[in-house]
Amino acid sequence: MAPASAHVKWFCAYDIAGQPRGLEQVLCPDFEWLTGLALVCLMMGCLAEGTQLGTALMNALDRVTARIRTDTELLVRCTLGFFLVSLWTLGGIILTPELKTDASWIPWLQLAMAVCLIWRRTMPLTGLGIVFLFSFATMQYGVFHLADYPVFLGVAAYLVLNGLGISLFGIRSLDLVRYTAAITLMWASVEKWAYPQWTDPLLAAKPAMTMGATPELFMQSAGVIEFTLAFALIWTPLVRRMAAIILAAIFVSAVFEFGKVDAIGHSGIIVVLLGIAADDTRATVRIRDVAWAPVYYAGALAVFLALYYLGHEALYDTGLRFPELAKLAVI
Repeated sequence: MAPASAHVKWFCAYDIAGQPRGLEQVLCPDFEWLTGLALVCLMMGCLAEGTQLGTALMNALDRVTARIRTDTELLVRCTLGFFLVSLWTLGGIILTPELKTDASWIPWLQLAMAVCLIWRRTMPLTGLGIVFLFSFATMQYGVFHLADYPVFLGVAAYLVLNGLGISLFGIRSLDLVRYTAAITLMWASVEKWAYPQWTDPLLAAKPAMTMGATPELFMQSAGVIEFTLAFALIWTPLVRRMAAIILAAIFVSAVFEFGKVDAIGHSGIIVVLLGIAADDTRATVRIRDVAWAPVYYAGALAVFLALYYLGHEALYDTGLRFPELAKLAVI
């Protein structure tokens, strides 16, 4: 499932302003049974969490990830330092590989941001620098394009809050990153359904990736898997820890397939996922968490489809047809 984690905009031609695939093609029978299967897996994970097996898994995760948990902030700082120094070395990039710039001062700003990560007191400056670069990229490339990357704002908040030793309305900095990572990946999964053709060159060059499935079914499956794992990041403790481990493994495996560009681009989210996997926060899991999972999942799916399609129509006026608008209203 490497294309589920490799950012297609880094490797293939894309046209954000182009007409996305119609919802009548996205919400097809294959999509329905794939999401149904994903929901069954999610509910089984919730059911297991309140059992002795779930407790044993949590205890095992606590032991295995103890060092990561202790040094989460240090790992984040080191990884982001690597990321920012790599951007300085490559030059001409704003935060991610496809966001090109001719501004010669941006690489030097990114190097200065990396230096600020050496000391805890100056971490907030790096966070503010990320917010500035995100805003600058938004002005250059538009809100819709940067909707792919809210995780950067979560990481910026993590650096600022940890550097200042405060929380935001009682919300932990790691939870803020977790929420923005979930939003980032759920948005990216909708893009896989809306523009599966962007991945055609990758699948043509590496046909083994589809594992015998048609490109159409493969991209639907990749999107459903990514959306479900992203949704799981905001669910119960064991479910989100397991989702983080699976997502991190997928991202790491994509590095071997796509090389150093993928390694640099996804290094930040990989270390964030490791921090989520190591988080030992526990909560009592009740039967209602299982019962409400399909409702919240369906609600999240409807919200992200509506935001993507209606947002795209509002910004690019691509002629969304009435049946598609009606289908968005129904979901």
